Amino acid sequence: MLIAVIIALAAGTYGFRVAGVLLRDRLELPEWSRQLLPVGAAALLAALAATAALTESGAFAGYARPAGVLVGLLLAWRRAPFVLVVVAAAGTTALLRLLGVA
Repeated sequence: MLIAVIIALAAGTYGFRVAGVLLRDRLELPEWSRQLLPVGAAALLAALAATAALTESGAFAGYARPAGVLVGLLLAWRRAPFVLVVVAAAGTTALLRLLGVA
């Protein structure tokens, strides 16, 4: 059953990608919707990031993970190297958990 779900999701994803390429010149969107599409994509990514950073199994993940994410965001905003961003975020989370912060 699980493999059937995976295959169906893969086929749907591939179908959406192919449809975008094939219908690109045939489908004319209104100007207002063309302006909203990038905003919608950014909002979706922000919602996914917030959900991953703040929740675990449908409950609040604790304070250590959001603190690590905040450190990573701050370093990324300051244009630190990617490896430093990842290591600092993970290190912050690990240190806070080692100190007993949930």
